[in-house]
Amino acid sequence: MAYATGKYANAICDRCGFKYPYLSMKTEWDHTKVCPECYEPKHPQLDPVHPPVDAESLWQPRPDVSLPQAQLGRVTTRNPSDAVISQKGTNMMRFRDDPNIGSAFSGEQGKTALGDVTVSTD
Repeated sequence: MAYATGKYANAICDRCGFKYPYLSMKTEWDHTKVCPECYEPKHPQLDPVHPPVDAESLWQPRPDVSLPQAQLGRVTTRNPSDAVISQKGTNMMRFRDDPNIGSAFSGEQGKTALGDVTVSTD
């Protein structure tokens, strides 16, 4: 359906009641037709505040993978024959650890002896 342009029409302001040209009228947020002098934009406090949404889960999470665990921080070497002296005449040694962990550790070479230990519980 075609509508007329309204270039010669007049309209009545819903707020003040005066007659104005139809094309100069403005529509407010509550669908009232008012003149340019009566027009007021919608106040921001009339818009509801949308609080942010709490995230429920991760996007594409990865499952837990069981990693090899060292016992109380102690690193053990399963094959002591892999220990190689890196420089001749020094105490530096390099140990290759378990292939599942895949790490190499460097440390001092040392020898120790422990005598008899008696533990008694009363």
